[in-house]
Amino acid sequence: MPTTNTSGRRKTAVARIYLSEGNGAITVNGKDYKEYFPTLPLQYIVMQSTEVSGNAGKFDVKVNVAGGGVKGQAEAVRLAIAKAIVELDPEKKPALRAKGLMTRDDRMVERKKPGRRKARRRFQFSKR
Repeated sequence: MPTTNTSGRRKTAVARIYLSEGNGAITVNGKDYKEYFPTLPLQYIVMQSTEVSGNAGKFDVKVNVAGGGVKGQAEAVRLAIAKAIVELDPEKKPALRAKGLMTRDDRMVERKKPGRRKARRRFQFSKR
């Protein structure tokens, strides 16, 4: 089986993955995914695509991820893995889509506007 590479994005995080047949090792930026994402909820997010599709332990995944925070990076990795699995086996797509793993969440932080303290927050007004 050749190596499949895809990318996933969430907020400002971008994950590029290389999926190949193996024993389930996931390497993120040169580290094991459990070391890179130390909390259990983040580890669950990363593994969610393989577990839903029934491919847990069948593929080795090498990930390069940059930008954003840890949660955004974990969700970008999840999307990239789901896209790679569907590229290899299109029959897995309905199961992944039912769990919402095939949709790119395009919500971004709203930019700060001039004359405001934040994007929508006005300055405090005091009538004295």
